[in-house]
Amino acid sequence: MPDSFQTPAPHNRRLLDRFGIVLSGLCMVHCMAGLVLIGVLGLGGGLLLDPAIHRVGLVLAVTIGAVTIGANALRHGHRLPLALGCCGLAMMAVAIASDHGMREAVLTIGGVALLASAHVVNLRRAPVCC
Repeated sequence: MPDSFQTPAPHNRRLLDRFGIVLSGLCMVHCMAGLVLIGVLGLGGGLLLDPAIHRVGLVLAVTIGAVTIGANALRHGHRLPLALGCCGLAMMAVAIASDHGMREAVLTIGGVALLASAHVVNLRRAPVCC
């Protein structure tokens, strides 16, 4: 690996993977709560449907995924987390471009599930020692 490409220490990458899993879970809760509060109760549309929340979430997901999943794919050659993560991020990006509704929710929930799975596989495949 070239010296110019610096990645965080393995311990930090493991923490970022765990943070990525938590962030994915929070995103899923946000989507489910949005569907329930808006669809069933008619509440919270202004806050929960704010596009800024979704853009910030995607930027965080891409950043954390690139640092943890991408770095391990380059360093250790594990391609499954990279494939799962890229598919999940792509689904999330398509969801942001979609109108609010069931399609957006399904794409987002599917995307964060794939991304969380990528972080879990990444944690299991990355060696602890290096």
